[in-house]
Amino acid sequence: MQVLSVTPEIFPLIKTGGLADVTGALPIALAGKGVAMRTLIPGYPVVMAAFAKKKAVYQYPLLQGGKASIHAVKVGDLDLFVLDAPHLFDRQGGPYGTASGADWPDNWRRFAALSQVGGDIAGGAISGYQPDIVHAHDWQSAMTLAYMRYGKAVGVPSLITVHNLAFQGQFGAGIFGELGLPAVAMQLDGVEYYGGVGFLKAGLQAAWAITTVSPTYAQEIRLPEFGMGLDGLINMRSTDLYGIVNGIDVDIWNPETDKHLVANYSAEKLAARAKNRKAVEERFGLEADGSPIVCVISRLTWQKGMDILAAVVDGIVAAGARLAILGSGDAGLEGTLLAAAARHRGRVGVVVGYDEGLSHVMQGGCDAIIIPSRFEPCGLTQLYGLRYGCVPVVARTGGLADTIIDANEAALSAGVATGFQFAPNNGGAMLHAIQRLVEVHARPATWASIQRQGMKADVSWDKSAEKYVELYRLLLSKRAA
Repeated sequence: MQVLSVTPEIFPLIKTGGLADVTGALPIALAGKGVAMRTLIPGYPVVMAAFAKKKAVYQYPLLQGGKASIHAVKVGDLDLFVLDAPHLFDRQGGPYGTASGADWPDNWRRFAALSQVGGDIAGGAISGYQPDIVHAHDWQSAMTLAYMRYGKAVGVPSLITVHNLAFQGQFGAGIFGELGLPAVAMQLDGVEYYGGVGFLKAGLQAAWAITTVSPTYAQEIRLPEFGMGLDGLINMRSTDLYGIVNGIDVDIWNPETDKHLVANYSAEKLAARAKNRKAVEERFGLEADGSPIVCVISRLTWQKGMDILAAVVDGIVAAGARLAILGSGDAGLEGTLLAAAARHRGRVGVVVGYDEGLSHVMQGGCDAIIIPSRFEPCGLTQLYGLRYGCVPVVARTGGLADTIIDANEAALSAGVATGFQFAPNNGGAMLHAIQRLVEVHARPATWASIQRQGMKADVSWDKSAEKYVELYRLLLSKRAA
């Protein structure tokens, strides 16, 4: 089965968040299940530098304002189509904006071009390649399905995975004339959205199936408080809505072999985590005592609930826990957390920024990781925590609720607990969860049982990949019918 994946980022070439981890791991997980996935990505500078031989398999004399070409390449285990369009993607900064963080004003044009190419490939533009299914990801590639719907690939099954409904790609109606779509597309059941053009909305409308990255999030986005204005459309498409929880790359995230760690360890040799713990204490300036270290590895934003955390730092310290925080984001939150670290020297440490290696050491040395997201489509950080024996403390929402078993008395007695959940998502409930954590941490045998139970959890892509294969087959059967 040939599947074309269209995405704005893919690990290990270009990554801003969990989307890249998914689009990088899924093709490899599917390869052993009879699915050949080829991924179309933009030719950002780091992507173009990843392969030497550049031979175009398709060329555009004019694509959204300039010449462009498609290259078929293999990078590691990934089969790629790379869209080389220098006028759109050969820029310094991030994939979506400048180095200072401002969005590129022509992002609509850049990702319309990516989507148009996805639609062309789906329609047979590249000699010798015809995908059976097209799988788009998030708003940046969602328009692929609109180009298919109004073009040659109208009969090719498609699905879109929503990694975060909050990011929708909404633009003014004035861009429609430059998208190359027929006039009929600018209607309510097409790409029109509140008088403008909605990229994600267009994909949700055109897709044969819609997936989210956890079953709970698939239900949450049908509600006004999580639907971000699209809950009406999503409810209309509810029979085509599926929730498939993400996995992680268990070869990269493996405490027994992870080269980022000071010391490797396993569920049977948890004592070796002590060396990583010491490294965390030194890096964050924490006192070396027996109290639990609770870490934060996150964007410091409202969505991630970091304002809730910041408001109860004093309470967390009073409960007997230490905090190690790695992240960046809202300047006000950064300042508040740095002030808390100054106020609680030795008990709270903050590193502003992101450091991949340090994030591994934190998972390998901290006792717990707290994830108080207001909404979380899936979340990968808690899966890393499970894998590393860094016990997750999570808000009961989205994929967090789906992947963590709360350490209530029944779960502890049965030996199945893997973490701590709290609800509602407010400071009081969070503090109560931390207090429960501190109490259980004081019982070493019980704490080690929670760690080992989490480390036994299957957080790989295997089960999730099987569910995607089932969905692909279902879509192909609909095509045949």
